[in-house]
Amino acid sequence: MSKIIYTNSDGTLSIITPTGNVNDAIKDVPSGLSYEIVKDSVIPTDRSFRNAWKQNSKTVETDMTKAKEIHKNKIREARTPKLAELDIEFQKALETGASTTDIVSKKQALRDAPADSAIASANTEAKLKAQWNTSILGTSPYS
Repeated sequence: MSKIIYTNSDGTLSIITPTGNVNDAIKDVPSGLSYEIVKDSVIPTDRSFRNAWKQNSKTVETDMTKAKEIHKNKIREARTPKLAELDIEFQKALETGASTTDIVSKKQALRDAPADSAIASANTEAKLKAQWNTSILGTSPYS
């Protein structure tokens, strides 16, 4: 089966999956935008970084700059409840006079996670996914 791919004016990639003849679906491409008719195999099956996909002629590639931002946002989402839990632990420690050193270290590690230099150096989706630090963030959203 064939699909139609085109780049929107905002830079996002759209994919049309025709229900019948692919040529009948061309009318659904917005006026003025160029498109390509491609085979299904051109469309990645892993949608982890779907919003970072870009068209390169008759292929679909991942814009790694956008993928890194998506990855960082997933880190931020994962750390939010963990920081809230640590805030409670911190308050309890203050109330009882217990040490807060370990809690402060954990909170700082969570804050620093999106800035990990390994994220910046990742040049493939697989390498980017490997930068999920399960020891501080928990289960990877990519597993």
